[in-house]
Amino acid sequence: MPMTYRPSEFERAIDLPPPYSLVPLREAGDAFDHACAIADSEGAGMLVWVRRYDLVEFAVTLEPDEPLSRARRAFFAGSNALADALAVQAPPERPITLDWPDAIRIDGVLVGGSRLGWPEEAAEDQIPPWLVFSGMVRARVLRAGESGLRPLFGALDEVGFEEIDAGEIVASFARHLMHNFHEWGETGAAVAGRWLERLSGEGDQTVRLADDGDLLLFGASGTEPSERRSLRAALARPTWRDPATGEPWL
Repeated sequence: MPMTYRPSEFERAIDLPPPYSLVPLREAGDAFDHACAIADSEGAGMLVWVRRYDLVEFAVTLEPDEPLSRARRAFFAGSNALADALAVQAPPERPITLDWPDAIRIDGVLVGGSRLGWPEEAAEDQIPPWLVFSGMVRARVLRAGESGLRPLFGALDEVGFEEIDAGEIVASFARHLMHNFHEWGETGAAVAGRWLERLSGEGDQTVRLADDGDLLLFGASGTEPSERRSLRAALARPTWRDPATGEPWL
């Protein structure tokens, strides 16, 4: 076992509420790819967790009940849940914000992001057999002096997090995700509203979410959107990952 990882990160269980089932991976694993690969056989509620000291990395399988064109809105529930889980451990003076559609910032510092996957053959007007929501957050800097080489990116230990428990962040995400989907079942407006409250970088424009999750931007006096940003297209090009290599900028 590499010296940079604590045994407790590998040996301890995390407290997941039903109906989640935990699939742990070693530090070299990729939660998103692994979850997508086994989603057909494992079904909803599977939560893949990569037990790393420096990253909070996980993916959860969802079972949508809407056509893919609308089911992608589950991404907002997942993003809210991850932001809520981080807020539990974050210093109170450090705001958590989101960049369209998938990057997570704490006090303006990019610390991670989210992804959403679905079967490649899934049709827009059909209910897909599964979706995979995945999150990755940099927890700790492992090399001294590294932060000076990446002034726009950061880790939780650099933005004031004192006790970083990756397993508890993942478990907290799972609980918050259940709460978000419960709210979504009653009315999606509350979930969408909280996500929009965290959205940054759009200036004075009014922003709304369309029925398919696209971002609608309105000018000061406009009743029709001046711009529409496709959620499907945006999720295909994660803003927090290098488009050439697919590797995270973290």
